[in-house]
Amino acid sequence: MKAVLFDIDGTLLTEMPLIQLFLPWVYDELAKRFGITKEEAREMFLNEIMARKDTYDWHDWNFFFRLFNLNLRYEELLKRYPHKLHVYPDVVPTLEWLRKNYRLGVVTSGPAYQRLKLKLTGLDKYFDVVVTREDVKAIKPEPKIFLYALERLGVEPREALFVGDSLAQDVYGAKHVGMVGVWINRSDEAGHHFADYEIRTLYELRKIVEGLK
Repeated sequence: MKAVLFDIDGTLLTEMPLIQLFLPWVYDELAKRFGITKEEAREMFLNEIMARKDTYDWHDWNFFFRLFNLNLRYEELLKRYPHKLHVYPDVVPTLEWLRKNYRLGVVTSGPAYQRLKLKLTGLDKYFDVVVTREDVKAIKPEPKIFLYALERLGVEPREALFVGDSLAQDVYGAKHVGMVGVWINRSDEAGHHFADYEIRTLYELRKIVEGLK
């Protein structure tokens, strides 16, 4: 094993506090514009999001801001409220240990502002390679986004392990190209025995990686 790659959201950090900050403003704005209740505005906005689930556009908040002609930019929200990005407590100790012996990378289906998340949280310094959808015009689980990251890291798929919170996007995509797929199940969901390994915390990753030497 020569490299360990990660997803971002739900794996390294959560943006939920930031989402909970701006969504009420979105609902209020749409309610005023369309003369509807905030609950109806909420349903309208979330229905558009769910209708595009797992598509290219679904991974970009700015797409939905433009769709509803809202005067918001996600990059600006990130810069204004960086403290609303919460890095999970097991992340930094795990990355500190891993980077001593392994190449580290990120593969995300999100747009370029995903790099800003890593920079604002101080996680960017740990990664040799960060690949977003815009680097390859593709999203997980499409093979080429994983293969592009592996090529940049200079490793073969069988020499790499991928950690993510989505079975459909992260684990399936990684395993499909020949990587070891690790499902980080932070919310204790029912497992499907699809991942090569299932973990609840990144602290469990050390044992897995050492066993694959």
